[in-house]
Amino acid sequence: MFTLAWGAYAIAPYRDEAKPLGALAAAALVAVGLSLVYSSYHALFASVSFFTPVTSGRVTVNKKIGVILLVIAALTALRVAGATTVALGGELLLSDKATVMISAFLLAVFGGGALVKAATDPVKEEVDRLREGPAKEDAKALIASGGKSIGLIERGVLFVFLAAGQPEAASLVLAAKALARAPVDHVNHASKYFLVGTLSSVIASAAMSMAARSAVGLSIL
Repeated sequence: MFTLAWGAYAIAPYRDEAKPLGALAAAALVAVGLSLVYSSYHALFASVSFFTPVTSGRVTVNKKIGVILLVIAALTALRVAGATTVALGGELLLSDKATVMISAFLLAVFGGGALVKAATDPVKEEVDRLREGPAKEDAKALIASGGKSIGLIERGVLFVFLAAGQPEAASLVLAAKALARAPVDHVNHASKYFLVGTLSSVIASAAMSMAARSAVGLSIL
């Protein structure tokens, strides 16, 4: 409902044109489709709640309907923006700058993982050498809770902000992670592990963003 209301407001100046209306329809279909696919609730059809998405019948049926709506949304979006998407895609494929930036992004996100692993492995070894006890178990549990996906997202967001020439925005990523990891500060080795990992991610993202900006003729920051 919010997607439909906000979308109607956004396209109000262009409501007489077909493409904005098609874009609104695609957005509404995506919203309803995702609600059905990810919903685990049983509710009457067309029921409205801020907590329960619109659902119909059993969850398995909902998911099938949701997938169908998402396919229709994709086809609608392709119909509305197909020509523009093809033209933009062609420009990106032929653009040296886009190739450089995308390559640097991939190196920062995935190649940076190797740097992070090399930097944090010694910390893991220190934890393994600790005496058996609560301190060792707590440190190992906190380190295991880190997750590779967090590092991938962190390096990706850092690279995007730095490559866009917005280092101030990149600092917000570090601040958010620091707040999230604040409870582990009392565990020395876990805190050290996250600090080393974060600094390694920053180094990888900063190095690749500076290299990419220099390669396309921009200032390094």
